[in-house]
Amino acid sequence: MKNRKVLVLGASQNPNRYSYLAASKLVEKGYSPLLLSIKEGTVAGIAFSKKWPLDADIDTVTVYLSPNNQEPYMDLIFNSKPKRVIFNPGAENPIFHKALKDRGINAINACTLVLLSTQQF
Repeated sequence: MKNRKVLVLGASQNPNRYSYLAASKLVEKGYSPLLLSIKEGTVAGIAFSKKWPLDADIDTVTVYLSPNNQEPYMDLIFNSKPKRVIFNPGAENPIFHKALKDRGINAINACTLVLLSTQQF
């Protein structure tokens, strides 16, 4: 289960950001998340990537970008065919959500931190 690939979209090395907290918690729970950001940085020793990992078998994408900033990643997510996309608070996007569901991808509005802390991740 912990070997599932989790991609954090909108990673930040600012410890006050929820994407930072989620990436840290994923590592703490035994995951090795892929961290995607337009900036350089690291969280818990994992360096950010600026490029979508085309060869990764992604199980879950956890989104920390506002709907306006999600557009460049939509086709990449569709083509990666993850099993699940989590829209964290502030990232909810009904149009993208429906498009994912229409493609058979489980899309949920939830908080990754809550899912991790309640063993629902």
